[in-house]
Amino acid sequence: MKAAILTALNTDLEVRDDVGLGDLGPGDVHVKIISSGVCHSDVSAQNGTIPCGTPCVLGHEGAGIVQEVGAGVADIAAGDHVILSFVPACNQCGPCLRGQSYLCDQSMTVAMSPHFTLDGNPIGGFTGVGTFAEELIISEHCLVKVDNDIPLDIVSLVGCGVTTGVGAAINTAEVTPGSSVVVFGCGGVGISAIQGARIAGAAEILAVDMVEGKLEQAKHFGATHVCTPDAFEQMKGEITANQGFDYALECIGNPVTIRATFDAARRGGTAVIVGVGRMDQKIEFTAFELFYMDKILRGSMYGSSNVRTFMPKLLRLWKAGKLDLESMISRRIQLEDINDAFQAMQDGKVIRSVIDFS
Repeated sequence: MKAAILTALNTDLEVRDDVGLGDLGPGDVHVKIISSGVCHSDVSAQNGTIPCGTPCVLGHEGAGIVQEVGAGVADIAAGDHVILSFVPACNQCGPCLRGQSYLCDQSMTVAMSPHFTLDGNPIGGFTGVGTFAEELIISEHCLVKVDNDIPLDIVSLVGCGVTTGVGAAINTAEVTPGSSVVVFGCGGVGISAIQGARIAGAAEILAVDMVEGKLEQAKHFGATHVCTPDAFEQMKGEITANQGFDYALECIGNPVTIRATFDAARRGGTAVIVGVGRMDQKIEFTAFELFYMDKILRGSMYGSSNVRTFMPKLLRLWKAGKLDLESMISRRIQLEDINDAFQAMQDGKVIRSVIDFS
């Protein structure tokens, strides 16, 4: 079968047609991928920001149709339509039992399980998934069943970017009606965070990005104000009378913008870090400001979302016309176009490219 493989850091992906699947073990599910989003985290794997062994099948945002299930799988059957969750939800470990399945203890086990074969050797998928492949084998804990009447290109977006961004606004930040919000970064996750803030009832939503075209798109998805970084202080003054925003969300993963996000929140406000930065990068705060500013600073892993309940809620919002997923799909591509899709994303030309495997 075909799959796009990262063979070495900072190199183009190689599309191979001789990739195989490993054995279907107990608790495993064989899925035919129908649609996969191209997410910036895949670029982060390519450039080493997110640790990823090579060779590796990239892709972690996808949807497909179940082909067969392994021994012991009871809640999913052949023919079911599913979202692939790159974080499992085993419903048995401590984090899952306390309602934090996005921190599931099985995450590393799943991520390190090689379910593909190449040249006779086992290889893994990115985060244990690997949606840049026509088919894959995955733990049942990484699948969320959805209604068969929802288009799978729409469903695939919920696998990462939409859950992460909307969840960051609603679950992590807990944006309240009538509040002010600033979102740094207007890629797929940032646009989703803007939509989440809109759904939560924010009165003002400022979108900040260096690419003018992205700012125009942000308005469509709910931003009430937009600006480039050089105009941020002026906009902050106009919107908040220089008090700062109730909620500030960083969807880039850069130390400079992480620090700027903390500074953008008002005293007593909330700053949420959604973007993935490099493991060797650091941000500096003074001991005094952390005490005196009384701000909440927290990370947001997978939008702090319990995928088994939150993903279906997102699709209900889409059905109700309150969450715009169609407009997030900028391009529909074939697997062979994957490297061009990576470049278009880095150039700020797309919100999401979606690979069509159907």
